[in-house]
Amino acid sequence: MKRSSKGFSLIELLIVVAIILIIAAIAIPNLLRSRIAANQASAVGSLRTLNTSEVTYSSTFNVGFSQTLSYLQPDPTGSNPTSTAAGLIDSVLALGSKSGYSFAYSPGPTDSNSRINTYSFIAVPITSSTGTNYYFTDQSGVIRQNSTTTAGSTDAPIAG
Repeated sequence: MKRSSKGFSLIELLIVVAIILIIAAIAIPNLLRSRIAANQASAVGSLRTLNTSEVTYSSTFNVGFSQTLSYLQPDPTGSNPTSTAAGLIDSVLALGSKSGYSFAYSPGPTDSNSRINTYSFIAVPITSSTGTNYYFTDQSGVIRQNSTTTAGSTDAPIAG
């Protein structure tokens, strides 16, 4: 009786599946770490954008810093920029959440001329799988980070 040698045996297929699972077990954690690093880099970039936008807002409209984060977004009707719709950041960032981080804006008190001369932003990861660092920045433009809790003005600045 002649045996047919076409195709793969069950053992050969199981070995291939096992090899694929081993490679996936090695690659998936690295992929997740890469995603966290990308989200953290995006959060720092967004904070830089927000700092630049606040300085531009203050110098353009000569009214101090913005009262709310939404003042920095574009006018939905497409009208020319105003002090309540400056068009300095995109509408996604203006909603306060981007790339796995939540952004909170805190304007300082108004002075005797109704100007806001200070502000701060914090960036908090939405979940531990979207980021591990917390960030803070204010009108000084220095971005600070904390790896365990919400960052503040006394935390160490980021390198670079």
